[in-house]
Amino acid sequence: MNPEPVLVAYIDGGARGNPGPAAFGVRIEQPDGTLVEEFGESIGVATNNVAEYQGLLAVLEWARARKPRALHVRSDSLLLVQQMLGNYKVKHAGLRPLHAKARLLVHEIGHVTFEHVGRALNAHADRLANEAMDGEEKLKT
Repeated sequence: MNPEPVLVAYIDGGARGNPGPAAFGVRIEQPDGTLVEEFGESIGVATNNVAEYQGLLAVLEWARARKPRALHVRSDSLLLVQQMLGNYKVKHAGLRPLHAKARLLVHEIGHVTFEHVGRALNAHADRLANEAMDGEEKLKT
């Protein structure tokens, strides 16, 4: 079985209140923009940065299971992208285990690249994260 070609993953995480009700959204596309899969999930009360990392971990787990030839991750979180590239230290104790797990998954997958994009280019992932947060809030009312 041949592995899938390079896939592009858009990830976003958010929290209302920071910390507050939090969720992430993930959209995976072929290089031409064709949708492969999209999903979002509420993660309870967390910070924006934790939600961003949870989105990254979700797409890395997804990729590990499906074995694409390569994965290109796009995020509007400069902190996450720069930490994953090794340009920023992971100073916050709460992010260290998430970063370590992400690095391990990247190693297991093989070829994973990261790119910081503006919010406008990440609208689908943002929508998915907000839908997941909205769904969690509806369950509580």
